Amino acid sequence: MNKGKVALGALIGAAAGVVAGLLTAPKSGKETRADLKERANELREETMKRADDVQERVKDTKDDIKDHIDNVVSRSEAKMKENEKKASDKK
Repeated sequence: MNKGKVALGALIGAAAGVVAGLLTAPKSGKETRADLKERANELREETMKRADDVQERVKDTKDDIKDHIDNVVSRSEAKMKENEKKASDKK
């Protein structure tokens, strides 16, 4: 299973558990709303941090792929020149 899907499922499950716990806790509506707002802010910050991490990993992966493609193109060009030289030498 995809690690990202597992992490997202765990995050959603944790959020649902927190909401359920807060709604069933013996607190006033005002206190419960304040707790929910605080937790929502915490989750938003955590989500933004994770999104930044994912964005950085995507950028790194893109750079790695570009480097690999550049390497393959360079080797292919060198091989083509080598083959062209061999062909012209045979003529």
